[in-house]
Amino acid sequence: MEKVVERFLRYVKYDTKADEASATCPSSASQMMLAKDLAKEMEEIGLKEVSLDENGYIMATLPSNIDQDVPVVGFIAHMDTSPDMAGADVKPQLVKYEGGDIVLNEKENIILSPRDFPELEEYVGRTLITTDGTTLLGADNKAGIAEIITAMEYLIQHPEIPHGTIKVGFTPDEEIGRGADRFDVEKFGASFAYTVDGGPIGELEYENFNAAGAKITIHGRNVHPGSAKNKMKNSTLIGAELAGMLPLNETPSHTEGYEGFYHLNSIEGNVEETKMNYIIREFDKNKFQERKAAVQSVVDALNEKYGDGTVVLEMKDQYYNMKEKIDEVKHVVEIAHQAMEEVDVKPVIVPIRGGTDGARLSYMGLPTPNIFTGGHNYHGRYEYIPIFSMEKAVEVVVKIAELCAKGQ
Repeated sequence: MEKVVERFLRYVKYDTKADEASATCPSSASQMMLAKDLAKEMEEIGLKEVSLDENGYIMATLPSNIDQDVPVVGFIAHMDTSPDMAGADVKPQLVKYEGGDIVLNEKENIILSPRDFPELEEYVGRTLITTDGTTLLGADNKAGIAEIITAMEYLIQHPEIPHGTIKVGFTPDEEIGRGADRFDVEKFGASFAYTVDGGPIGELEYENFNAAGAKITIHGRNVHPGSAKNKMKNSTLIGAELAGMLPLNETPSHTEGYEGFYHLNSIEGNVEETKMNYIIREFDKNKFQERKAAVQSVVDALNEKYGDGTVVLEMKDQYYNMKEKIDEVKHVVEIAHQAMEEVDVKPVIVPIRGGTDGARLSYMGLPTPNIFTGGHNYHGRYEYIPIFSMEKAVEVVVKIAELCAKGQ
C-alpha cells in the first residue's frame, strides 16, 4: 500500500488549480499535463481502453475476471484543486504525530493545532501528510486519484480477488462546478459509480446541497460628495443594506448538518457600481425554493426603494441533491457501507455540505454516492491527510469491487 503515498506525493507536484475565469476545458493547462501522465500510468499498470479526450476527461477499464454477469461499477475522482488557495510548489511534509501542535512553517509561524482542529488528536501515533503552510495540499482530490489507481493495480496484481468490469474516470474542473459538464456517461458504461472525494476516514455520503448562484449588480449614481444631498446613490451602501436584509445567522459560519445558508462569496465596487456574488445552499427542495425567493424579495424591495433597475439579479441553479436519485438504488450505498465494515472502517453517513461530480452525474443517469479519501481541512494551508486513512480508502475500493462481483 506504500504505492498510494508515492503516487500522491508525485501528483501534488502538479499545480492543477482550476480557473473560473477561463472558458476552456480544462480551465488550466496544467490539468491536461497531469491527465496525460495519468493516462500513461494507467496503461503501464495494465488498465485497458485508456482514453483521454480533448477536454481532459480520462476513462479506463479493468476487465472482469469472473464468468457471471454482474453490474459494471465505476470509481471517479477529479484532477483540479481549489482556486481558493495557492496550489503551486506544494511541499508536503510527513509528520509522525505524537500530539500537540505541528509547526508547519517556523519562519511564518504557521501552526496546525488541536486547539483549532481537535480531530487531530484522533491520529496520535499516525503519520500525517501536511502542507508547509504556504499552499494547500491537494488531497482534494489527488488523494482520490492515488487511491483509485493503487486499488486497480492491487486488483491486477491479485487476480485471485474476483471482480466484475470496473470503470475508472478522472475529471477536470470539479472545484468550479464543471466536472460533469462534458462527462460522457454512455461512454463510461457503468451501472453506478462512487466518487472517491470525501473527507475523513469512514465518510459515506449520498446527500448534498441543492445549489444556486446569485450574481448581483448594483447601479449607483456618483456625485461630488460636497453637493451630493438627495442626488448620490451609493451602490456600496446599498450592497451593505442588501447583505443586512438576509438572515445574518444563516451563513456558513453559523450553520452545520442539514442547515442551509446564504454565502456572500465576494463583493467589490465603488459608489457607481457594486458587484456581489452569493451562493445559496439548502438540502430540502422546498426550502431551497424559499431561499431563492427570499433573495428575489430583497432585490425587489431595494428596487422599489431606490428605483427600478438599481439592483440587477442573475440567479441560476447549479446542482441538486443526489438523494432523490440514490434512494431509487439504495443498495449502492449499502455495498459501500458493507465494504467499510469488512475492512474495519466505521461508516459515518453524513450529508455533503457542498457538491461533488456525483451530484450531477446522478441526475445524468449514473448514481454516484461519495466515499472518503481521508483528508481534512480541504482548500487551505491547514490541509492534511493521514497515511493510514489513504490505505484504508484503497482497501474499501478493492472490497467494493469484490462485493459487486458477488452480486451484492
